[in-house]
Amino acid sequence: MNLKKSLVYIFLLLVPFTIYAQNEPLKIGIVGLTHTHVHWIFGSEKIGDIKIVGIVEPNRELALKYSKQHGYPMSMVYNTMEDMIKATQPEAVSAFGTIYEHLEVVEKAAPLGIHVMVEKPLAVSLEHAKKIEALAKKHNIHLLTNYETTWYPTNHKAYELVKKDSIGAIRKVVVRDGHRGPKKIGVNKEFLDWLTDPIQNGGGAITDFGCYGVNLMTWLMHGEKPTTVTAVTQQQQPENNPKVDDDATIILKYNKANAIIQASWDWPIGRKDMEIYGLKGVVYADNRHDLRMRIAEGYDGFKEEQFKLEERQAPYNDAFSLFAAVIKNEVTLKPYDLSSLENNMIVMEILDAAIKSAKTNKTIELKN
Repeated sequence: MNLKKSLVYIFLLLVPFTIYAQNEPLKIGIVGLTHTHVHWIFGSEKIGDIKIVGIVEPNRELALKYSKQHGYPMSMVYNTMEDMIKATQPEAVSAFGTIYEHLEVVEKAAPLGIHVMVEKPLAVSLEHAKKIEALAKKHNIHLLTNYETTWYPTNHKAYELVKKDSIGAIRKVVVRDGHRGPKKIGVNKEFLDWLTDPIQNGGGAITDFGCYGVNLMTWLMHGEKPTTVTAVTQQQQPENNPKVDDDATIILKYNKANAIIQASWDWPIGRKDMEIYGLKGVVYADNRHDLRMRIAEGYDGFKEEQFKLEERQAPYNDAFSLFAAVIKNEVTLKPYDLSSLENNMIVMEILDAAIKSAKTNKTIELKN
């Protein structure tokens, strides 16, 4: 057999294995169960893009409770990341512990070439974020940050309308996120204990919900940083949140626009909505599926178009399906994508400035 025929033969042998590898679900480990967003990944496994191979959770009582709820065997649960990785050889891990623990997860996973997805925000502080970024780049791993609002069809339709110049250049964005407060909505003790801790969560509502608006604004502005950050925090429920803020307003000033981000654990009704004001109109992303666009007519008149949006197409409709597609090189994240590391490093820089502003009662200037 000549060389050309040999190479063709080898290629034909490898193609089925390559296709098989691409179609195989991503082997993923869960690190921590104390963040109740973890229920999301158990639901996502049913889609077929990922396969949960191991869980790290030293709290056996919590692990047993969730095993009964989701049907996994307790033999899948390990006390440490080292034990889980050695036993299951995951391709990726998803962190569902405290925000403070994100750095430790990356420190253990990155040197082994294991990709990481964390729940928002990226880190507990800008200092931690910089260490995470350095590890991800050094070891060439994908590191994504997951926000619920990333999967809202309305946010992507709003982005599309802005990109098409439907409302003119952005001048003001208002983002409102939050609910009645962790204790009032009844989160479990394991989550509540660290969510209301300034060390483990990095703050209260300013970090937990402030990050959503900052993430969206960074995306809308294509990575442009604000020139200044001003923030005011309050404690409206000292009986429920004695150690942290539970209401925050963050003002971002850009060269030709501004954003007002209202993050609160003191809303009477839970919400995640956004308003984008342009030179000639406004887009209201009212919730996950309902969007309105108003184009100005005269002084206070307008023509309104309403949209009722369906879920996005796979893999853009699920955090872990997208994570698997990125790792398998089926999807390349666009610059400053909502899940991307570069977007979320800017998010951490802005949150850091917002926390400093609230503490000092001063406007913080950002270096570009």
